[in-house]
Amino acid sequence: MIPKAMAAYLAERLPERALENRLVRDGGLRFVEFGSTDVDRLARLGIEVDPLGPQLCVCMWDEASALPIGGYLVVDNLAMGRPAMGGIRMLPDLNPDVVHNLARGMTLKNAAAHLPYGGGKSGIVSPGDDLSPEARTEVVRGFARLLSRYRDLYLPGPDVGTNDADMKTIAVENGLDSAVSKPADMGGNRIDQLGAAAGGIVIALEALLQEMPRLRVLPQFSTLQVPPREALTVLIQGFGAVGAHAAHMLSERLPGARVVGISDAAGYLYDEAGLPVDALFRRWQAEGVVTRPYFLEQVTAAGGTAAGRRPLRITYSSQPNDLLRESAFCLIPAAPVANYLGTDPASQPSMTVDRMGRWTVSVEGANTYSPDPARKAARARMERAVYRQRGVLIATDYLVNSGGVIFAAQELLIQTPESLRIPQAMLGDRAAVERWLGEHAAELQALAERRRAAAEAYRDDVIRRNMHELVDLLVSDADMLPGEAAERISVRRIAARESGRTAADLMEPIPTVTVTCTFRQAAARLVEAHSPIAAVVGPQGDLVGVVTEWDVTRATAQGAPLDEAVTEIMTRQVIAVAPDDGILDMVRKLEHHDISAMPVVAGSVVRGMVTADLLARRSLFRLLQSQPE
Repeated sequence: MIPKAMAAYLAERLPERALENRLVRDGGLRFVEFGSTDVDRLARLGIEVDPLGPQLCVCMWDEASALPIGGYLVVDNLAMGRPAMGGIRMLPDLNPDVVHNLARGMTLKNAAAHLPYGGGKSGIVSPGDDLSPEARTEVVRGFARLLSRYRDLYLPGPDVGTNDADMKTIAVENGLDSAVSKPADMGGNRIDQLGAAAGGIVIALEALLQEMPRLRVLPQFSTLQVPPREALTVLIQGFGAVGAHAAHMLSERLPGARVVGISDAAGYLYDEAGLPVDALFRRWQAEGVVTRPYFLEQVTAAGGTAAGRRPLRITYSSQPNDLLRESAFCLIPAAPVANYLGTDPASQPSMTVDRMGRWTVSVEGANTYSPDPARKAARARMERAVYRQRGVLIATDYLVNSGGVIFAAQELLIQTPESLRIPQAMLGDRAAVERWLGEHAAELQALAERRRAAAEAYRDDVIRRNMHELVDLLVSDADMLPGEAAERISVRRIAARESGRTAADLMEPIPTVTVTCTFRQAAARLVEAHSPIAAVVGPQGDLVGVVTEWDVTRATAQGAPLDEAVTEIMTRQVIAVAPDDGILDMVRKLEHHDISAMPVVAGSVVRGMVTADLLARRSLFRLLQSQPE
C-alpha cells in the first residue's frame, strides 16, 4: 500500500501517464525511476538537475503490503566511488526535493571527508506517530526490501526518525553489508551511541581556535581575539543526538570551556557561569527533553523566585529560538533546522540576523546545505551579513559534521570477513540471525572495536585538514564567502578523484543484439533502449560488431529490407575502449573518430559503453571546473 501523503504528492506533481510509463513491477514492489536526463519530470518533483546530479531518483512503494510502506531514494553523485552513502530519514511529510537536498549534502560531505563513496539519501514516508513498535519495524523491513534493488548503488545509515536498531533490521533483511551504523553485535560503529558527528563538531572548534588568528588579515577580523580555553563560551541550539553529545565531549576535548546555553523542543536555558553539562547529558539520555524540567527543579531548589528568596542565576524561556539572541564565542546549530539564520523574516529562520547575539564562530552541526538556487541565494545573503559585516566565521555543515559518515564508512573500508557474513539462507529470519550473531559475538565485537578506533583517527585528521583549507581559502580571497569556500573544497576532491576514473567507473549498460536478429529488430532495440549504439554479439557472447543510429539511417536510405540480417548493416570495424582506459583516452578516441559512443570491451567481452553525453554529464564539466584560473 502506498502512503496516502506520497500518493497525493505524486498525483499532484506528475500525470498518471508519466508514472505508468516509468513504473517497474517486481512482485508487489513498485518503482518509478528518473535519471539525470529526465530534467522536466524531476523539475516537477522540485529537483533541479545540475552538473553534479542527481544520477537517480526513485519513488517506490510496496503495493502488496497491508501497511503503507513507501518513500524515495536519490543517488546524487558517484564520482567519489560506489556505492552512494547516506541516511534514511523517516518523517510523514517527506518529498523528493527534500531527499535530494540531503543527498547533495552527502555528496559534498563524503567528498570533504575524502571517502571513496558517492552521495545519496533515502526517505520513508512515515504513516504517522501512532504506529506500534511492531508495525514500525515492519515498515522498516518493507523499506529494506525496496532498497534491496539498489544495493550496488546505495548504502543506508540512520538519520532523523531512524536509528542504529533500524539499521540492524535492514541488515537482518538484506545482509550485514547492506547498512551502516549497525550495533556492535553486528560489528557496527553505532553512530548515535558513540556521538560520531558530535565529536567532529568539537574537533572542528578545537582546530579553529588554532586556525582563526590567520583571519586577522581580513578587515572584519582585524580585532579578532581568540580566548584561552578556560574562557571559551558555547551556545548549542538543539540538545539532541548531536548537540547533547557535543556538549558532553567539550569537557573532554576542551576542558575549561563553558556551555552557557542550550535549547530543545521545550525552550532554552542560559547561564553565563556555565551549565552543568554532565548532569544535563545524563538527563537527556534518560528523558530526552531537559530544559523545562531542569529549570523547574532549580526554581524548587531556590525556594521560588519571590522577593527575599535566593535569586536564580539561570535564565529559561519557553521559546527555543530565543537562545540565538544570547551571546557566546561559539554557536553550534545542531537542531534539525537548515535555516537557523536569515535576513528575511518571511523565510521563517530560527532567528533573523538583526536580532542575533554576538558570536565569533558558528560550527554547524545541523544539515544546512541546499542546492536549490533560491535557498543558495538566501544563504549567501545571510553569510554576507553575518561573515562580512559582523565578523562571524561560519564552518559549513558538511566540512565539520561528517563524523557520522566517517564512522559509518569504516564498516566498508574495514571489510567484513567472509566467516562473519550472515548465511544467505538466514536473511529475513530474525530469530535465526540473532542466534547466529550470538555464536559469533566475540569476533563481531572485536571487529566493531577495530572500526571504532580507525574512525576516530580518520575523523580527527580529515576535519582538522578541512578547517585549515577553509581558512586558507578565505584568507586568499577576501570576497569569498564561507559557503563558497566549503563547496570548492568538496568539488576539488570530486574533480581530483574523477580525473583518475576509468571507463569501468563511468560506463553504462549497452543494449545487445545477436547475430541472428534482423535489421528491424536491431532498430527496435535502439529505440527501446534510447541508445545511440548496440553491440552485436556472437553465440559465445563475443563482440562481432556494433549497430549505430547512423547504420540504421544509412540502411534505410539505401532501401535495405527490414528482414535483412543485422550483420549486413552493422559496423564491423569497432572503435572500443578497455575498462582501464582513462577519461582523456576516451575523449581522444571519440573526437579522433568523430563518433558519439563506443563499447567498453575486455578481451572480446562487452562490458558496457561510454558516450560523449555521458562524459559531459559525469566528468568533463567538473574537470574543467577544477583547472586553475
